[in-house]
Amino acid sequence: MRAALGIDLGGTYIKWGIVTEAGEVLQEGQTPTESDQGPAELLNKLSAIAERAGLACQELHIALDSVGIGTAGQVQRSSGIVMGATATLPDWAGVPLGERIGRETGLPVVIDNDVNMIATGEAWLGAGRQWRDFLCVALGTGVGGCWMSERQVYGGRDGYAGEFGHMVIAVGGRACSCGSHGCWESYASVTALKRLSREWWPEGPRDQPEELFRYAREGDQRALAIVTHYCRDVATGLANLIHIFNPPAIVLGGAIVAGQGDFLLDRIRGFVSRQTMPVYQRPEPVAIAAAQLGGQAGVIGAALAALTR
Repeated sequence: MRAALGIDLGGTYIKWGIVTEAGEVLQEGQTPTESDQGPAELLNKLSAIAERAGLACQELHIALDSVGIGTAGQVQRSSGIVMGATATLPDWAGVPLGERIGRETGLPVVIDNDVNMIATGEAWLGAGRQWRDFLCVALGTGVGGCWMSERQVYGGRDGYAGEFGHMVIAVGGRACSCGSHGCWESYASVTALKRLSREWWPEGPRDQPEELFRYAREGDQRALAIVTHYCRDVATGLANLIHIFNPPAIVLGGAIVAGQGDFLLDRIRGFVSRQTMPVYQRPEPVAIAAAQLGGQAGVIGAALAALTR
């Protein structure tokens, strides 16, 4: 039985799992990213995860075939070097991630953008299985994206395609972690939702989106106003992507989507319908589906990328 270590390196947590070629997750875990401690400490955490996974494989009596890592930022896949990153991962640009982990494990290592790995997982075992082409958008600490074409990640000239979160939707708008202003990420990320909640309802749940949605489900007008405004901002970016790509479907990922389901998605779908030209909604609307693999999508996708390298 072949298995790979899949690692999903996000702005808030590092998730990992030992995944078989059938997609079964044999063991998994997570640890806080704590990127403010610097890239050296982050590399140490990844090395510790690889060591732990190796020991777990010995106990499971299986050989670890390879390692796949999805990381926030822009990755040169051929070399495994992180070429660009925002303030979400300070000083991460220039880190030879593939070389470091490969040297320490003695295994082949595949590195790619984290949302590319999420989309790969969803195309393999999740919500994307029914489409050969689809967009994947992850709403988290930031907003990431991927265009799956013929069930393959479309990387563009350098492999950096899919940074949908840095599409400007408000010229001169909110400051973004990338250094620009008005990026979709500054309006549609969970970070943006928390900020909106603090601004519109200072005495409310503030940095607790789950509580905010609980109030909204109970009919609290302040919470509903915040959620509605947020859904409109998410939909604005999705409508732009529909006009650019003309996709059959969009798979939305992230903890907030998994936790709120159709209460969130139905509001987003309504705004998307109103903001999209009618011809793009015929003969049927663009499907907007929740990712099915939840927090495991990036881990599973990273492992698959490694196993099929």
